[in-house]
Amino acid sequence: MAANDLALDLEELQQLHTIAKRPRVLSLISTEIRNLEKLSKDGASVSSSQIPAPVLTAAKVIHKPSLNYVSVSSFSWDQDNDKVKIYLSLEGVDQEKTETGFKPMSIDAKFHDVHGKNYRFSLPKLNKEIVPEKCKVLVKPSRVVITLAKASKGNWLDLHYKEDKFKPSLDKEKDPMAGIMDMMKNMYDDGDEEMKKTIAKAWTDARSGKAADPLKRYT
Repeated sequence: MAANDLALDLEELQQLHTIAKRPRVLSLISTEIRNLEKLSKDGASVSSSQIPAPVLTAAKVIHKPSLNYVSVSSFSWDQDNDKVKIYLSLEGVDQEKTETGFKPMSIDAKFHDVHGKNYRFSLPKLNKEIVPEKCKVLVKPSRVVITLAKASKGNWLDLHYKEDKFKPSLDKEKDPMAGIMDMMKNMYDDGDEEMKKTIAKAWTDARSGKAADPLKRYT
């Protein structure tokens, strides 16, 4: 018997009990009311025992596999007074699957699921500062265009930062002559054969007393 039917029968018997007058009828109704109440309690007990207890399981930790990237090596670039444009030879890139990070002195661009591969183009140290919030990436059918907004107007000699080897050291605690010698060494290391011969002769003359100052001819 459904729990709802039991409740209705019990309610009706209780109403009959209030209007019955003969002792035998009252006894029969009372007995039936007790039986229904017992059935109702037993049913509730069975229902609660059938509710499965919650099973506690340890939380699963999902480990995402690290992605492998192919470095983009084929690119070109140009510039004007305000910005630099980098052109990557990359086809099949989805604009929605690009991930870019612009910082004042670096860029890092990732392109996911390009013909089953992930590509990455990064410049860890730019030639000069950029304005990250003004930089952008535009995906075209056969290439990707990265636009860098220059923090200050002017011409870049290269995309990468390059320390000026020919600039003498300004360290006040260092011997001024040592800075000049460092500059001469860099000029010798980076110079052509003619430059090397000229510098070598200047040092030879200085050591032999023919020239007091190895830089005299350059001043």
